[in-house]
Amino acid sequence: MTERVTLSARGVTAQVKALGAELCSLKDAGGREFLWQAGQAWPRHAPILFPVVGRLHDDALDFGGQHYPMGQHGFARDLPFRLVEQRADSARFLLADSEATWGAYPFPFRLEVAYALRRNTVSIGWRIDNPGETLLPCSIGAHPAFRWPLPGAGSKPAHRIEFEQDETRPVYRPGADGLLDPTPRELPLNGRNLGLREELFAEGALVLLDPASRHLRYCAPGAPAVELAWQGMGQLGLWMKPGGDFLCIEPWAGHADIQGYRVEAWHKPGMLMIGPGESRHFAHRITLD
Repeated sequence: MTERVTLSARGVTAQVKALGAELCSLKDAGGREFLWQAGQAWPRHAPILFPVVGRLHDDALDFGGQHYPMGQHGFARDLPFRLVEQRADSARFLLADSEATWGAYPFPFRLEVAYALRRNTVSIGWRIDNPGETLLPCSIGAHPAFRWPLPGAGSKPAHRIEFEQDETRPVYRPGADGLLDPTPRELPLNGRNLGLREELFAEGALVLLDPASRHLRYCAPGAPAVELAWQGMGQLGLWMKPGGDFLCIEPWAGHADIQGYRVEAWHKPGMLMIGPGESRHFAHRITLD
């Protein structure tokens, strides 16, 4: 099995691992790396979160009175995908239900991940198919970790996120148990800009359950910016781990369980319900500006 696939276009390169169909490198035409290279602080690059996003009560999904163990962010990130198509600037990967998934997730599914590199933009498309005869409950999310500081930038506090729209709604944080604390917090914005510093993440991630924006810029003076845009995903997470030189900017369709609110998967807030024979499509793109 191919371990990594390399895409290239006009000097820009991207690499994708078959394990998890995970984007693991994104370099500009000058050879500068923009993704976190899975260091000691966090051993991943940009995992795909499926069939859940975040942590569940007791790390399990409940269906029809049955208890199915499910770790944080699901299993797709730790399973090998099959490479179904490869070209110089694009590739498609597939994960389907199997003996490796049935014990945790008793549903037939197909998850196709497509990468395409055009100029200085990598586009990532997801398609979830339900080949079964019942509803398919699931969530899906992106988790790309970008270098912080960016290549050519100065210190971490020089960085900011520029949102496309005014973000006036509250944000939320995970509690010590990893579940979402329902206490609303205020996002410390200056206009549409969020100044970045490690102290922002001392309590964990920032979770926007209903952001107005579907596009943002991650930037710093003297450095090329990273632009992130997404479709079909209604939530957004921001996270870094103290001691790590990365910032995760994560569009999601779904979120962690809410503290004190335990229900079966059919009724979970943020859970998608895909009908028999139906498909759902999601997309996001990363542009090196």
